[in-house]
Amino acid sequence: MTDSDIVIRGAREHNLKNIDISIPRDTLTVITGVSGSGKSSLAFDTIFAEGQRRYVESLSAYARQFLGRMEKPDVDHIEGLSPSISIDQKGVSKNPRSTVGTVTEIYDYLRLLFSRTGRPHCHNCGRPVQRQTIQQIVDSILKWDEGTRLQILAPMITHMKGEHVQVFETARRDGFVRVRVDGDTYELAEELKLAKTKWHDIEVVVDRIIVREDTDRGRLTESVETALRLAGGNLIASKLGTSTKGADEDLVYSEHFACVHCDISIAELEPRNFSFNTPFGACPTCTGLGFKLEVDPDLVIQDKSLSLNNGAITPWARSGTNSPWYHSTLESLSQHFGFSMDMPIREMDLDHLSVILYGTAGNKLEVSHQTQKGKVYSWNTAFDGVIPNMERRHVDTESDSVREDIARYMTQRACATCGGARLKPEVLAVTVLGMNVMEVTGQSVENALRWVEACRTGVWPGEGEHDGDAEDPLSSREQSIATQILKEVEARLGFLSRVGLDYLTLNRAAATLSGGEGQRIRLATQIGSGLMGVLYVCDEPSVGLHPADNDRLIGTLENLRDVGNTVLIVEHDEAVMRAADHIVDMGPGAGQFGGNVVVEGPIEAVLESGESLT
Repeated sequence: MTDSDIVIRGAREHNLKNIDISIPRDTLTVITGVSGSGKSSLAFDTIFAEGQRRYVESLSAYARQFLGRMEKPDVDHIEGLSPSISIDQKGVSKNPRSTVGTVTEIYDYLRLLFSRTGRPHCHNCGRPVQRQTIQQIVDSILKWDEGTRLQILAPMITHMKGEHVQVFETARRDGFVRVRVDGDTYELAEELKLAKTKWHDIEVVVDRIIVREDTDRGRLTESVETALRLAGGNLIASKLGTSTKGADEDLVYSEHFACVHCDISIAELEPRNFSFNTPFGACPTCTGLGFKLEVDPDLVIQDKSLSLNNGAITPWARSGTNSPWYHSTLESLSQHFGFSMDMPIREMDLDHLSVILYGTAGNKLEVSHQTQKGKVYSWNTAFDGVIPNMERRHVDTESDSVREDIARYMTQRACATCGGARLKPEVLAVTVLGMNVMEVTGQSVENALRWVEACRTGVWPGEGEHDGDAEDPLSSREQSIATQILKEVEARLGFLSRVGLDYLTLNRAAATLSGGEGQRIRLATQIGSGLMGVLYVCDEPSVGLHPADNDRLIGTLENLRDVGNTVLIVEHDEAVMRAADHIVDMGPGAGQFGGNVVVEGPIEAVLESGESLT
């Protein structure tokens, strides 16, 4: 035993037989043996669990209360333990918002790259977006409908937590009278207290104007100049109470980006604009998921040979017949529109079927319902349709069982607004080398590496989907901005390639990855973190990997070791075992017949052992 060993004494977790063992630090160590021999009990339930417990114990009492209590493994003593990180086959997020790009942090760097070097275009006409002058902003506002009431606002705080007392004090000192906080307008004479832990939007009201033929152009120009100066080149012109719900309608103007042909302005680009996990970038229809759950008509009416009386509307039928309330509604529809309740669905007029499924478009009809006691109630109402009714209940219900029941009749469909791209159209109109951020993430890791090289040189390397000179290459100024960002992106893409994942696309949902793919992604992420002095515990990283790619995986594991980490692997693969510095063979059998160290040492010691099945 040396000072550079991890020393375990009296390990009895699960089927371990009170074993003593020393594992050299800063080495690549493989724990092998038959299934059930105690490999995971030693690696994960003893060594990793104790390393994690000790790290948590080193934190303050305040921090520990959020992490929960961690039980000590059944072991007498462990020395030489480092902070430990587990890389198992269950570690990838199942969140529908997680992708290969977000898990590896590549997408974070792409968001930064596009916000700093991207070329904005008008999402309406496709022309490059130009900066707006003050006169162009004034002309645009004066084109609004006669009598439009509006506020000129200077956005001071956008989606930031805090009390923001200084913003209110500065506005009072500068002579302003009103502010708009989170959509509501307040007098600055009031005492304004904001919740420190909540997100806030604060705009100073610079002026209030009604658009008329005789509107004072000089006053409007001065107000626009003031708002732009206060907010660093941006302003919001808010039409008061013009939306269908009576809410204000905000239009963003900017000295920085605007399409003069379509009269469309966009705010200054920031990394959060390219995130599909925030309201600033996410498609408002699908909230950044790229798909919507919609009720499928074919699941609602599964057997078109049935009539309405025989329970053709599956969600409304109980024991083959309609529930009484829904039956009364369908009967009232049949009387009003003149169709038979006994006619098979496949013979029904399409217009009548559309009314049943999608409603009467707001037109009212008389609905009658007879109670069990024989009393008849009648009232006039619009029928919203089977499908809109189910979708509304799926959103509004507080019952998980009701939501799960309705979900049986729903399918995922690509969002009609963004086409599955997750982001707002104005964000998708920002390009680098003629590609928007979702087109870049739609490439495989291998092609993304070619794209990075094309960003640097302006020429597509090698052969592939793109070749020759790159479209709209980066300028020398943009190159200097992008240098460090591209270096980080290329490093992470290179790690993915070296662990045999060059075929994955960056927009691949993390939930669809296999256990082996997920584990190797986490392995690549850890290499990218550049940590030293850490104990990595891996669970069969070669699972699902073709033997031809084993060399790249082994090289990655050796890279982790060479930068000063201890790598402990539970593994059966012969190539990985031959590359190991130290092997621990557990056994000799499984369950109660295992839990002992059969042999430990270099590969030669295992080969010479007559007791080892390995």
